[in-house]
Parts: sequence; structure tokens; C-alpha cells
Amino acid sequence: MITFYPGPSKIYPQVEGYLQDAFQTGILSMNHRSEGFMEVLRETLRLLHLKLNIPADYSIYLVSSATEAWEIIAQSLTTHHSAHHYNGAFGKKWFSYATHIVPQTSGSLFAIEHTLPYHLFEYEEDSTRADFNRRRLGEYEVLCLTHSETSNGTQIRMEDLRQIRELTPALVAIDATSSLGGADFEWQLGDVWFASVQKCLGLPPGLGIMVCSPNTLAKAQKVNDILRYNSLLFIHENFEKYQTHYTPNTLGIYLLMRVLQQLPSIAEVSAVVEQRAREWYSFVENETKWTPLVQNLNTRSDTVIAIKGEPSQIQSIKSDAKKAGITLGNGYGEWKNTTFRIANFPAIEEWEIQKLKQFLREN
Repeated sequence: MITFYPGPSKIYPQVEGYLQDAFQTGILSMNHRSEGFMEVLRETLRLLHLKLNIPADYSIYLVSSATEAWEIIAQSLTTHHSAHHYNGAFGKKWFSYATHIVPQTSGSLFAIEHTLPYHLFEYEEDSTRADFNRRRLGEYEVLCLTHSETSNGTQIRMEDLRQIRELTPALVAIDATSSLGGADFEWQLGDVWFASVQKCLGLPPGLGIMVCSPNTLAKAQKVNDILRYNSLLFIHENFEKYQTHYTPNTLGIYLLMRVLQQLPSIAEVSAVVEQRAREWYSFVENETKWTPLVQNLNTRSDTVIAIKGEPSQIQSIKSDAKKAGITLGNGYGEWKNTTFRIANFPAIEEWEIQKLKQFLREN
């Protein structure tokens, strides 16, 4: 089957050989406090900085998943209030998850056709309301956003993040699960970026990445959360020694290192992804009977493309695609029955894209 499922998605074909290498090198049986494992972790972190252009003063940690990052942010960076602004199911889940740890957490929903600054600062023209919004921004510690919302194919552009960065003194935490490894970020626009590896990085699930600014570590020291095994301070203490805070997913870390070795720079990868996204949207609108769910070009995702239709049409197209040897992504959340999704991840090859396009032309 050719898979366009938006996570877990297609893995790089080279991973098959890397799995065999992992077995033969003995890394799978290596003590995670040993020099051999520490060297693999050291090289993985170096490559993440190099290939993804992560600033040298930003720290990188490997955790179990993006969901674990939700917990770390709530317990290690928040004493009284985080604010979540979301337009889809995964942003809403993050908000819901955080409320179990920090009851004062607030959340608000905005439309998929709206850019985030419009939502946050829609009363900007009214000086009274603008002052109120700025005052309100100062009341919470962490602003929580989803860069690419997997459930509906929306995305926050870097220019929008620049506006937000200028308007809030809070830490900015960004769930980049469906875009890290496929989009070229301006890392300084966020304090915490996190993702799982089973999407744009073309790897099997079971590993998460957190990228944290110096301000994040300063905040963690103030919160001083030292009671849990995944306290950010405890994680940082271990990664300073190129060790992990728990017995790690050694295979996942090794595979991440090997995939990073083969990848070009994120600037090159992102350029290909963006070009493919433009071609996908143009193709859907001009050469098929289908319509993208998101009509605002400024809020469309480059990495997850959501296509809308009647429930009977959606059910039929997924069934027919499966018969043709193609897996389409199901709809998700409130769009479960009225959309299918197409992953536009770097590991997907051009011949696979052309096969899906031909199928959609005919269906």
C-alpha cells in the first residue's frame, strides 16, 4: 500500500537498512549510561541543530511523544495559568489535557479561515479593548499554539508568529508535530517547540523532540518542578551529560540519527514541501471535482491537506483508493465524516504523488 496517512505516515525506505545496522552494531543492547550510547545521543543532537537550523543556545531533549511534552509544559513551566488558542481537535486536546494539571488553564476556539493574530487581537482598533487584551496577555505564563493542525489542514505562518511574539511577554509553546522536519521555522519566535517523529521526519512512532529556549530553562528554574521523572529540570540535567532521564527508545534515537545523516538542510526540504503544497492545492482545485477544506490561502497547511466532500463521497473515495493500493487519511474530529486528508511529508516520493493524482482525476 502507498500511504498518505498523516501520521504515522510513510517512513523513509532507507530505514529498513538502518534497522539491520542497529542490530549488527549492538546499539540495541547498549547500556544507556555507556559511552557508546552517549556518543549516539551527542551526534543526534548535533545533527538536529545542524540539519534543522536550531539555534545553538536552544536546548534539545528527546521524550516519549508530543503528548508527554504537553505534560512537561503544564507541570514544569506553569504555576497558575496557560492560555490555549486552537482551531482543531489536537489543539483542543492539548487544552483539555493541561486543565487536569493546571485547573486555571484557559482556552478559546477560532475559525479555520482566521489567522491567529486576527483572533487574538480582533479588538485592536478599539483602544479600550486593545489595552484589555494586552493586559490579559500579561496574566498568563505560557501561550500554547498548534503550528500545523493535523485535524483540519491549517497552519500558522511565521509572519503571524512574529506579530504574536511582539505582543505577548509570555512563553510561547508550539506543537509542531505535523510540521517539524518539513517546515523551516524561525525558532526564536517560540520558546518551546515539540513534535513526534512519525510524520515529517519519516520515522516509526515512539519518540518525541522538545526544543527549548534559554527563557524556557529560566522559567523552569523558577517553577522548580523536581517531583516527577519528566521534570524539565531533571531532563535538562541528564541531557547536559548526553544521557536520558529514563531508559530510552534506543532504536528510535539511532534511527533518528541515521535519517538526519541522509537529509539535506531544512531550507532545502521546506522548499520542496512548499512547492508540492502549492501544486497539490492547484491540482485539487483545477483538475478534480474536490475542494480543499480550507479556503484562506494564509491558513492552509503545507504538510497536511484536507479535502472536503459529502459523507457518502468521502466513504466511497477512501474505499476506492484502498482497492487501488492507496491509503488516504481519515477525517478527524468534527471533520471526521466530511473530509479525507493527504500527508505532504518529505518521505513521500514523487511517483507516489503522481499515482494519487491520477487516481483523483479519475474519481
